[in-house]
Amino acid sequence: MSALLPAGIDPTGAAALVLLSVFTSALSASVGIGGGVLLLAAMTFVVPIEALVPIHGVVQLGSNLGRVTLLAKDVAFRLIVPFTIGCVLGAVIGGLLVTDLPENLLLLIIGVFVTATTWLKLPPLGRGERGILAAGGLFATILTMFVGATGPFVMMLMRQSGLSHAGLVATTSMGMTIQHALKVSAFATLGFAFGAWVPLIAAMIAAGFVGTFIGARLLKSLPEASLKLSLKIVLTLIGAQLILRAVSDFI
Repeated sequence: MSALLPAGIDPTGAAALVLLSVFTSALSASVGIGGGVLLLAAMTFVVPIEALVPIHGVVQLGSNLGRVTLLAKDVAFRLIVPFTIGCVLGAVIGGLLVTDLPENLLLLIIGVFVTATTWLKLPPLGRGERGILAAGGLFATILTMFVGATGPFVMMLMRQSGLSHAGLVATTSMGMTIQHALKVSAFATLGFAFGAWVPLIAAMIAAGFVGTFIGARLLKSLPEASLKLSLKIVLTLIGAQLILRAVSDFI
């Protein structure tokens, strides 16, 4: 298995990420959020920090695309068009801004972002006005170049349009598919070498589709409130651990 992995990637850790992809994709397909953030946090233990955001982006592109395929009839495309316009501009700006930040700083940013998006209740942004959706797409795409997982923010943005839970999950997944595709394209343009990561990425995407299939079947039957509370607790612990890892060198 080691021959199929990039240098420095532990086979046990890689196998754990593949298995985790099943769970996180099922979580996102059923609850709507949390899977991408949880996977990103877990990947910080296995994937080098300089490869974290681009590799997570490809895996999440595959996961969200699979979710859109299964839930296509529920996508509110009227919200996607202005959001996409903002995402395109955000990818251009984010590609110009992204730099090689120190590992501790990236861990700190991700840890704070995970914790903040878990507990902060953001103010309403209106009911799907095109300008707000475009601005949200621009901001989210710039942000995702640095922190990777902006699903909670995008879902909060889409929620303002009064969609059903299935429609919200499907439309958010479509928005994230577009955002991740643009992000991956930006990193490829900047010269990131994805080739060595293809076997691991393919395994994680395939596992993610299995999880998506399971989650889509459970979409209307799971106790959403209990799942969200459990997820908040897990994400808080992960966020705190990332912050502690980031500041450990200064203590």
